[in-house]
This record gives sequence, structure tokens and C-alpha cells, in this order.
Amino acid sequence: MKGNKNDAILWIIKGDHDLGTAVLTYLHIPEYKDTVTFHCQQAVEKFLKSYLIFLGIDFKFSHDLIYLIELICVEDKSIETFYERIVKLQNYAVEVRYPDESVFLTD
Repeated sequence: MKGNKNDAILWIIKGDHDLGTAVLTYLHIPEYKDTVTFHCQQAVEKFLKSYLIFLGIDFKFSHDLIYLIELICVEDKSIETFYERIVKLQNYAVEVRYPDESVFLTD
């Protein structure tokens, strides 16, 4: 194992909190799709950072999921299978946080 396992676990825990928030919000206030998508993006970001730490890969702190997955690809090419999904989540870090009628979210 290359990276610090304890630091990676801390990032997973924080990601789980975001994912839990997304699930609870979706189940109880489904019209808050902006909040759900934001927390899903945040969860994935934290899970990717956890994996980078586990792999021992240095990274700059960024909300850029594409940057993070490309760093992982250097060590683990299998992550490429998630690339298209990551691209879809990419803009949910910022785009959905502000009023914008051009952003339409569905279930």
C-alpha cells in the first residue's frame, strides 16, 4: 500500500456524509434536486481524493473531477470506465449552487 490508509479513510467518511445527505434529501425533499446533485458531486470528489491518497498520488485541491480522474488513470487505467459519468457530474460543484434557469435537473 502506497498511501496513508488513515487519511484515505477520513476522506471516505466525509464522502459518505455527502452521499448520505444526498440520499436523505432525495427521499424526503425530492424537489431539492440542486442540493442532491451538489452533494453527489461532493461525494465523488472526496472518494476520488481518497483513492489518490491511497495510491500515494499528490494532487492539488480542486473541485475538478476530470483532473482527479486523470491523475488516477496514471496508476489505475480501470477508472477510465467512469469517465463519462464523471464528466456529467463535473459542473455540479458550482453550477447548481446559484440561481440559473438554464440548469434543468431531472431525477
